[in-house]
Amino acid sequence: MKKLDKLILRAFFGPFLLTFAVVEFILLTQYMLKYLDELVGKDLGAEVFGELLFYFSVNMAPVALPLAVLLSSLMTFGSLGEHYELTAIKTSGIALTRILRPVLIVVTFITIGAFFFNNYVVPKANLKAYSLLWDIRQKKPAMNFKEGAFYNGIPGYSIKVNEKMNEGRTLKDVMIYDHTKGGTNTTVILADSGEMYMDHDDAYLVLELYDGNTYVDQNNSSFRNSSEQFVRQEFDESKLMLSMASFNFDRTKEELFSDNKMMKNIKELDVVTDSLQRHNRRDVEMYAPNVDPFYMYFKADTGQVKNGMRLNGKALERELPAPTSETMLLATNKARNIKSFTGSYVERIQATQREANNYEVEIWRKYTQSASIIIMFLIGAPLGAIIKKGGLGVPVVISIVFFIAMYVMSILGEKWARESIVSIGAGMWGANLILLPIGLFFLYQARNDSSLLEIDFWRKLMTRLRRNKL
Repeated sequence: MKKLDKLILRAFFGPFLLTFAVVEFILLTQYMLKYLDELVGKDLGAEVFGELLFYFSVNMAPVALPLAVLLSSLMTFGSLGEHYELTAIKTSGIALTRILRPVLIVVTFITIGAFFFNNYVVPKANLKAYSLLWDIRQKKPAMNFKEGAFYNGIPGYSIKVNEKMNEGRTLKDVMIYDHTKGGTNTTVILADSGEMYMDHDDAYLVLELYDGNTYVDQNNSSFRNSSEQFVRQEFDESKLMLSMASFNFDRTKEELFSDNKMMKNIKELDVVTDSLQRHNRRDVEMYAPNVDPFYMYFKADTGQVKNGMRLNGKALERELPAPTSETMLLATNKARNIKSFTGSYVERIQATQREANNYEVEIWRKYTQSASIIIMFLIGAPLGAIIKKGGLGVPVVISIVFFIAMYVMSILGEKWARESIVSIGAGMWGANLILLPIGLFFLYQARNDSSLLEIDFWRKLMTRLRRNKL
């Protein structure tokens, strides 16, 4: 490796690692904000949240790489141009394409690695991330008694505490509705004060109640409408142990989530897509046999015979009777049935096709996300050489503009592909195919040391037209 290549690669790797970390952090933060309300208050500890963040950061890596390459290449070659290092290299007779070659080779390896990473690592990370997120969603929030309000988080009990003291351990004016035996408010416990603490390795919540009464409504056939139906028990001290099993963090089997398209690689997605397409084609072929029973056929003899002989040797046309109101009503009902059946059948075919499109979109996404890395380099590196601005100012603005453009076009292409408005390949590759000529144009301009919007061909054409006019 020549010293020039080492110089350029050293100038590229620093901004690339920095921008990748920053972009990854921003995308991860933006993504996790959607689930913030479901994560807060679960009392799961840093280990579980760290595991969730790690899996989602792996999921965000294919999205962050194109923007990181675009921004780092802009910063690298913009900084080289700003400090006249790029000009010095060019004056020594080295072409711009030769200057870009070492970084292009590195970006090519990053593109290939991103494809295999997106195909094999990301599906496994998605499986672990979304199964863990499901378990976090199902877990109840940490127990929190609010003064003057009923707490219903413990199954079978509704508890109200008017005042808490001593960091929540000492309770005043406690009211407990016990629904464990069924019924509505058949058992009520009132206590003047109490103590609350956890026992048996936090498996049980213990409530020690003082100076209270227990009211029981024995609402059954043996005690109904008798003096013994309502029972009051007074106590000086009573202990109530409540199971905390419903607050445990239970993990679901990951295999239950493996059918989602985000958890499959290209080979597995191909199998599902082919299966859905075959099922759809079979439904289309079976439409005619399925709709045939809705029709009613009347066979008419077209060869009438009079006195044992055909009239004039030809079959007489049979006149059909005039339609009655009953016949019209029957025909209308059959037409409505055919319309309803056809509508539901078409909706089912469209739903199956849309599902097949979703899986095929996921296949193409693994290719397009990787290819966009090279395209972002072809935009960023020549553009940095043209504008000659390093740092985080102008490059950040330009990178955000191109990334938003690519993101919007990708979303539109995916939507059109899912709805079968355009072919899957055209919808998924549309953004890359639009941005590729822009990158090649920037490369052409930078190679000829032209300004951003200066086009030599257009200028020469206008000059020739002026000469011809003169």
